[in-house]
Amino acid sequence: MELQALQVAERFMRYVQIDTQSDPNSTSFPSTEKQKQLSAMLAEELTLMGIADAQMDEYGYVMATIPSNIPESKAAQMKTPLPIICFCAHVDTAPDCSGTNVKPILHENYNGSPIILPDNPSQVITIEAHPYLKEMLGTSIITASGNTLLGADDKAGVTIIMEMAKYLMEHPEIQHGTIKILFTPDEEVGRGTEKLNLKKLGADFGYTLDGGELGCFEMETFSADYLVLHIEGVIAHPGAAKGVMQNAIKAAGEILAALPKNEWCPEYTEGTQGFIHPNHIEGGAEKARIEFLVRDFDTPQLKAHAQKLLNIATEVIHGNSDFSKVKLTMEITEQYRNMREVIDQHPEIVTLALKAYEKAGVKPIISPIRGGTDGSKMSFMGLPTPNIFTGMQSIHGKQEWVGVRDMLKAVEVLVNLVEIN
Repeated sequence: MELQALQVAERFMRYVQIDTQSDPNSTSFPSTEKQKQLSAMLAEELTLMGIADAQMDEYGYVMATIPSNIPESKAAQMKTPLPIICFCAHVDTAPDCSGTNVKPILHENYNGSPIILPDNPSQVITIEAHPYLKEMLGTSIITASGNTLLGADDKAGVTIIMEMAKYLMEHPEIQHGTIKILFTPDEEVGRGTEKLNLKKLGADFGYTLDGGELGCFEMETFSADYLVLHIEGVIAHPGAAKGVMQNAIKAAGEILAALPKNEWCPEYTEGTQGFIHPNHIEGGAEKARIEFLVRDFDTPQLKAHAQKLLNIATEVIHGNSDFSKVKLTMEITEQYRNMREVIDQHPEIVTLALKAYEKAGVKPIISPIRGGTDGSKMSFMGLPTPNIFTGMQSIHGKQEWVGVRDMLKAVEVLVNLVEIN
């Protein structure tokens, strides 16, 4: 198949200039209205391609259908109906780094030299820090200008799906079944499926376009809980506090200090190792709370991690007379679960994808995601959804970049995946 690299790059660069950063502190849905600007544009562009039902709903979800073009005579000969396949990407960018006034830069024929980002020369992208750049020699890559993230997570995925749709609409000779397109808001704040109507979507299974380097295929994610440790101290006037006050902030500090320093945390774990991660603390002398992310690929281990944390906190409190009247309570909220528990029940969707990789000349790299995707939740909602590569690298930061070659190959994989020979 023939795809134009510059066309793909220009589409991506146009999308990343739209600020779609989501907000973890918002109670609205989507968490920021500005996400809808890109969603509305995507719905309009899909319509202009000739996709009749493309629309954005009140929550910012974009859904569209590319109808089957299999001749009725051929369809009648098939033993089983063709599955309806969905491709999904999210429009929002992470709250970790500014997404305002993104200035994408296309670096053609990359020669391996350090890339100094012009708006912030302290930001230098090098092969030493980004070894995957070695694979990009002689090809084109896209970066931001140094003051913002790029937004390849996940506008690379959005671009790939849009380019697939355009290619299929322009090449009716490629026979395929019904294809569903889905763009979601708020994935980066863990709410991407909160208002999603899978019945309306009407797919049998799906694939998210939210992966990294060329060849990545991911069907396993962390299982995740959100844990809050509530600490209730004893308050008194500071001038008359002797023997009375038991400071909740100090108790919180002692609990954090008691956690393992070089294990059981994101800084010292990799592969399939789980962890517990304190990511927010607030409160006063009377009451404090520490919020934790709990992650493991083995879902039952989440309870074990929570119990270990509670044991450490309880030992701190009981072992210090200054905290003899401090009370601890723990609150646990389920976030998402390892999608492999669902994907393993549907091996045919893995086989289909890997055949599409092979046809595109892409060697699959099957590895777990030390994180989650919309696919994690959709899988447990009844839509098994593994994850396909986009090329995005160094996401959520100012040195984020993406290879145009990788985006092109992902488009080719999607076309191969839906094509009926």
